[in-house]
Amino acid sequence: MRRLRNIKIVATLGPASNGYDMIRALFRNGADVFRLNMSHGTHEEIALRHANIRKIEEDTGRPIAILADLQGPKLRVGTFENGEEELSDGQMFRLDLEDVPGDKTRVCLPHSEIFQALEPGTTVLVNDGKIRLRVNECGDDFANCEVIAGGTISNRKGVNVPDVVLPLAALSDKDRTDLEFVAELGVDWIALSFVQRPEDMIEARDLVKGRAAVLAKIEKPAAVKAFDDILEVSDGIMVARGDLGVELPVQAVPPIQKRLIRKCRAAAKPVIVATQMLESMIDSPMPTRAEVSDVANAIYEGADAVMLSAESAAGRFPIEAVQTMHNVALEVESDATYRTVIEASRGAEKKTVADGIVSAAREIAETAEIKAIACFSQSGTTVSLVARERPRVPIIAMAATVTTARRLCLTWGAHCVKTDEMGRFKEAVVRAVRAATHEGFATREDDIVVTAGVPFNVPGTTNILRVAPCDERKIYSAEPE
Repeated sequence: MRRLRNIKIVATLGPASNGYDMIRALFRNGADVFRLNMSHGTHEEIALRHANIRKIEEDTGRPIAILADLQGPKLRVGTFENGEEELSDGQMFRLDLEDVPGDKTRVCLPHSEIFQALEPGTTVLVNDGKIRLRVNECGDDFANCEVIAGGTISNRKGVNVPDVVLPLAALSDKDRTDLEFVAELGVDWIALSFVQRPEDMIEARDLVKGRAAVLAKIEKPAAVKAFDDILEVSDGIMVARGDLGVELPVQAVPPIQKRLIRKCRAAAKPVIVATQMLESMIDSPMPTRAEVSDVANAIYEGADAVMLSAESAAGRFPIEAVQTMHNVALEVESDATYRTVIEASRGAEKKTVADGIVSAAREIAETAEIKAIACFSQSGTTVSLVARERPRVPIIAMAATVTTARRLCLTWGAHCVKTDEMGRFKEAVVRAVRAATHEGFATREDDIVVTAGVPFNVPGTTNILRVAPCDERKIYSAEPE
């Protein structure tokens, strides 16, 4: 099950990809991480999908990461007496807290916190930005708006307020219940939706209590502005371009995506590019040329992972969508331009011994005839630092715990191997070369680079590097222990 590419593929599960056989087929065709969307499905359905993934993991002998994506606070208008109404450009339309069906002149917006944040001139978007309102007058329980861009407004359509930071908790009551459920279930990553400030992530981390890594979804303008602080308290990032493209001008999203990816790489934290990557494959076995270019651009930019949403969850061609992403990745990563772009963007500041070790490992591997870099990592930090270097040779992530091995499945280039705890460095070298030969990265005639921290099993102690022959007899005949 060795992947011949570095970028990872995240596949969302849903009605089209529920059962064991389909999930296994997605895994065999290239999915590295499975996303459980907590916006859809009961806890019983989520638990069944989780159990199927863990059974596939057991049957294939390969670690698989599971990402639970919390719904976040959903802002929606109320209902209409006629089910829907047509709003015209220039007309006045009122949002209020009156719990009665709406008409052509008004509708209930059952979120008092929104009215607290509004002020004249604020833009209110409805139905993914298809309807655009501008607030002329507002109070604690109403907003009189002018319709700037009209259209059909109907029951319970979503609302976005891009101009202000809303006084909303990133975790709703449903999110708190879901978070506890998936943390106890044993997922590897938990994604927090509609993050606006670093405090949102800190609150989520306090609730998770180390049971999973916590990832911030960047889909609000406020999150873009506070990104550096959010990144510092997050284990990973998802560039969620759906709502981001609603709340910001669409032309602003590509440069934001590039900027966030570079910052994540510098911080050695995984970043996923998500939303509408192969949207047409929900109904078509073939993607558009623009979609292929979108996936390719994310790979050229150095993202750790690209994600399928409805394509694999509810589409007609989930396997073909995974295969398409896989094939695009193989083509891009074999392009000489890819290495030029990736290496030109290598510029993280080196401050620690671990930084120096992984940088040296990459340089040695690319200078000599080295087949792979094997990293022993207790927490996953060393592997993440090596991945930040984007080396030309494969990364074998040797993890003493299955928890670390699974979480690293989201990291660029990491081929994760569960190993036993080590007591001596020579023992670690032997296990590394066995993994390299067994997994098809090297033969007995080849060499690999091994990095580790001594003493073993202590996070953050990466301090040793060795070029090791894959012939075990040469290892045992050498002097160092």
